[in-house]
Amino acid sequence: MFELLKRRVNGMPGQFRSNVWDPLLIVAQIVCMQCFYYVNLGFWIFILDTIGRFDASVDQIFTQSDLGLYEDSGRTNLIAYALNSFTCALGLWFVVRRTKQCLDFSATVHLLHFIGCWIVSGHVPQTFWWWVTTLVCLTLMTVLGEFLCMRTELKAIPVTMGTKVDL
Repeated sequence: MFELLKRRVNGMPGQFRSNVWDPLLIVAQIVCMQCFYYVNLGFWIFILDTIGRFDASVDQIFTQSDLGLYEDSGRTNLIAYALNSFTCALGLWFVVRRTKQCLDFSATVHLLHFIGCWIVSGHVPQTFWWWVTTLVCLTLMTVLGEFLCMRTELKAIPVTMGTKVDL
């Protein structure tokens, strides 16, 4: 999948991005970001559960009952979701590479997570802490992803007189 992304982005001579509608690239980026989201969330939950000596479970990813500030395990999961937002922002920087598209991909990742939670639990998430966590993590992921992508997009382009520079 990374080869497809590299070929699509690097195979465009003389311009940063193609203006051609490429649904295959978009779907590949969405799948890549969703995988990145769940792998990193699982990693952070595992690490923090191991440190806190809690029982690690895949249910922590899709259930809403273990989020909140009232129990240690809930606080641990909130921290895991926040750390996941930071690492997924790096994923946006690596996979998407466009400031304008960071909000789109962040919202898509969280929307698909919402649908996954709905399917696994059998009902729409209803707890206050699930919604607060999701909105804060969406905001963190978007803002940091935009910051990283903007820094890359605004790098100085080397221009020298008399020689051709391969961009």
